[in-house]
Amino acid sequence: MQLNLTSPYIFIKHACMASLLLTVGVSCANKKTAAQITADSLAKCAAEGIPSRAAAIQQADAIAAGKADTTGMVWIAGGSYLMGSDDFPDSRPVHQVSVDGFYMDTHEVTNAQFAAFVAATNYKTIAERPLNPADYPDVPADKLVPGSAVFTPTPTQVALDNPLQWWSYEPGAHWAQPEGKGSSIKGREHYPVTHVSYEDAAAYAKWAGKRLPTEAEWEYAARGGKKEQKFYWGNELKPGNKWVANIYQGHFPDKNTREDGYIGAAPVKSFPANAFGLYDMEGNVWEWCSDFYRPDAYQHSGTKNPKGPADSFDPEEPGAVKRVQRGGSFLCSDDYCIRYKAGSRGKGEVTSGSNNLGFRCVSDKQ
Repeated sequence: MQLNLTSPYIFIKHACMASLLLTVGVSCANKKTAAQITADSLAKCAAEGIPSRAAAIQQADAIAAGKADTTGMVWIAGGSYLMGSDDFPDSRPVHQVSVDGFYMDTHEVTNAQFAAFVAATNYKTIAERPLNPADYPDVPADKLVPGSAVFTPTPTQVALDNPLQWWSYEPGAHWAQPEGKGSSIKGREHYPVTHVSYEDAAAYAKWAGKRLPTEAEWEYAARGGKKEQKFYWGNELKPGNKWVANIYQGHFPDKNTREDGYIGAAPVKSFPANAFGLYDMEGNVWEWCSDFYRPDAYQHSGTKNPKGPADSFDPEEPGAVKRVQRGGSFLCSDDYCIRYKAGSRGKGEVTSGSNNLGFRCVSDKQ
């Protein structure tokens, strides 16, 4: 069975508190009973009112802008290309786009790099901040604990219509405790940082004197100057019978055969770089882009340095503010999520994170 990732994937991004809400048996934002929630589509319930992981503290505004250092970045000369894909409704139409040159991080921001940011600024990610009881009036106060969404394999094969079977809200999970309380990033300093919301990624980028890439810049860089192909690395899933990206092998979500050597995220630079010298532009962890998400964005896109629409709208969750995510993750496979394919798009609610979501930065020519 092949599914479009967006509905189940984005549900957990937008409503990563959902499992906690269901566990304590409350209504869907005071609109539905627990029994009705069980009977209804969980995604529909989320769209009708389960609040996102909202932040009460806007720390990003307090971060001092740093001076860009292009160490660890590569210069991407500007150019034109065909952006998008005919394989996905929200990636149509394929259209000509040109971008100016820019610097881009050679790899995803690592735990070590993010730790340096936190040490310098005392920044608290959204996953670490207290929840506002007013957002969850039916949830007991002792259940309102900081945390984030963590993937856990199911013990057996399951239908792929309910992502809460493999996603759970893990109290205490955040960038420095990726699996929750008791876990740590010790020994994983060179792994991509995860559990970062859009706000968190933007705050880091500001501190580093950089910014998040536009969707057009990200795709141009991922294509590596190649003509249109099925994948960013070529037309074969396993060129030379070798895995060239960290994606899911086996049967999702119960059996990862880890043929590529990794069951979760891999250390950065574990797989070959593309022609521009960039690593992990597909698979490993999703990466935030600066564009607001709309499924019809390409119908109205500019052709020169497009920055995306002026606001966000997703008909699946009309009340959620979403930004584009790109590249897929270690959970993508032909069974569940095929958005590591060239030109495909992802999306995420701006205050939510998970253990398969990270980012990288870009910088304009100084």
